[in-house]
Amino acid sequence: MTDASRPAPLSAARDFLDKAKLLAPGVLLALTVAAASGFVADHYGGPVMLLALLIGMALAFVSEGPRAAAGIKFSSKKILRVGVALLGLRIAVSDVVGLGGGVVGLVLVAIVLTITAALIAAAIQGEDSHLGTLIGGATAICGASAALALSSVLPRSEHHERNTIFTVVAVTTLSTVAMVLYPALFKAVGFTDREIGILIGATIHDVAQVVGAGYAVSGEAGDTATIVKLMRVAMLLPTVLIVSFVFAAARKRASDGGKAELPIPVFAIVFAILVAVNSAGIIPEPMRLALVEISRWCLITAVAAVGLTTSLKDIVKVGWPPVIIAVSCTLALLIFCSVVLGFHLI
Repeated sequence: MTDASRPAPLSAARDFLDKAKLLAPGVLLALTVAAASGFVADHYGGPVMLLALLIGMALAFVSEGPRAAAGIKFSSKKILRVGVALLGLRIAVSDVVGLGGGVVGLVLVAIVLTITAALIAAAIQGEDSHLGTLIGGATAICGASAALALSSVLPRSEHHERNTIFTVVAVTTLSTVAMVLYPALFKAVGFTDREIGILIGATIHDVAQVVGAGYAVSGEAGDTATIVKLMRVAMLLPTVLIVSFVFAAARKRASDGGKAELPIPVFAIVFAILVAVNSAGIIPEPMRLALVEISRWCLITAVAAVGLTTSLKDIVKVGWPPVIIAVSCTLALLIFCSVVLGFHLI
């Protein structure tokens, strides 16, 4: 029976199997790296995202052949978007509203300030706006997850993968340092546990490090930090949309001066829908927790796939300017939030 004479369902099934065979080697490799990273993180400690990245980079030579290339690309793009979309199930509108207008305003202004600081630092260092956007967005919102989401809507360039991998390394490293230093710093300054929770949630990049730092202080600090952090995660949707629109408009103007097309990423729409669904309490809690865990593993797998396509020498070539950008916007975020809380401006 030829393809032309085969019934449509059989033809579709055959196409699906062929695509699955093409993607399987690379996807399984990325999943294996993710599982190894999770094992090391659970038994010996350390940020699982950074471990996935480093183990992936160490095994980059395995992915050099064409057999795994398609699956690795699929993992770094499609699986990533599934993970980001499912992040919406971590956020409820009621949690954000419960923070109060002052804290919401602090977070919104801090996000704008941090991304602006990164773009200015990038311009001063002679780096393009893509890198400034990646580092600023990852610092302002939710670390590695935001870096990957923003990377997926930024225009492809010669240094796209290198910029993404550096941003993940930088924000995860700085977030880990902050998790250790910030609680002691905020206590020494004399902030209350609630204020410490607000500061930790507003200034540390990755969710895991926010939770670790907050509950290391107290239950109140941990609860407050987690809610503030999840509000920052909720800002991923508008930030991704704005970045997508801005760079789409820039590409259109550069190409023919015509009207820009403004694509809305499907995963961003799903993210918003799932925030609404979670806020309404429609999904049973066991199912919600299972989907949140799937989201986590999708993101780890995507980071592993990015690591598998990057060599250490590519990172070394980045040089000091991106390091200065990452540290600058991290300090800008810390100083701004500390001053606002220190002078009781909210």
